[in-house]
Amino acid sequence: MAVPILFLAVATLLCAAPVQAQTAPAATPERTRADQEAEQRLHTDWAWLGRYGEANAALQPTREPRIVFIGDSITQGWIDMVPAFFTPGRLDRGIGGQTTPQMLLRFRQDVIDLHPAVVQIMGGTNDIAGNTGPMTPEQTKANIMSMAELARAHGIRVILASITPAANFPWRPGLETASRIAAMNAWLKDYAARTGAMYADYWSALHDGQALRKDLTYDGVHPNKAGYAVMAPVAEAAIRAALSAPAAHASAR
Repeated sequence: MAVPILFLAVATLLCAAPVQAQTAPAATPERTRADQEAEQRLHTDWAWLGRYGEANAALQPTREPRIVFIGDSITQGWIDMVPAFFTPGRLDRGIGGQTTPQMLLRFRQDVIDLHPAVVQIMGGTNDIAGNTGPMTPEQTKANIMSMAELARAHGIRVILASITPAANFPWRPGLETASRIAAMNAWLKDYAARTGAMYADYWSALHDGQALRKDLTYDGVHPNKAGYAVMAPVAEAAIRAALSAPAAHASAR
């Protein structure tokens, strides 16, 4: 009986090893300080509520309608690369690598409590990538619906942004992305139409086939400055349309 027992033990170790590698990667000299900090933060501030806490507290009233952009690295990269787009009243609340459950957890702090007229919600790329664990499309949709419902309950007009094109994710080799992005974008467009939200179709402005146009990206996923220049008119049109629409009935804050 020793051989079967030994075989079972080895098989168990082989099956467990990949899971351990995915959920708790060991610190190595190659990992950067930022990588290590991000890993630690997943255990101490999973949604990174501390990222914009001070900036939110320091906000001053503005005459311009307040527009909040909440999202992941594509949203964060916008202000990093093109800060001039964020004129008075426009606030970037993107955090690189985030998934929609993380965005939902910080939605009150980083959106509702700022009392914007409009919010753009851009998420889903990292859900498909499984950055915080496997997720189904239904779970992503539920998180986006929850954010949109919270916004409407507080009189905030909603822009739902498409997921931008990507033929693959460099940090998830072999993952099929195109059909998942297309399916989620089709749902986002339909959900926006059914709920009175605006749909910002960045995918159509940026794509080449199923990929992001090479001249508009530096890694196949994230826009470069030229990419954000193409996205800007889409955003401007969605903002104008949202501001011209009647605000949802606000419940007590």
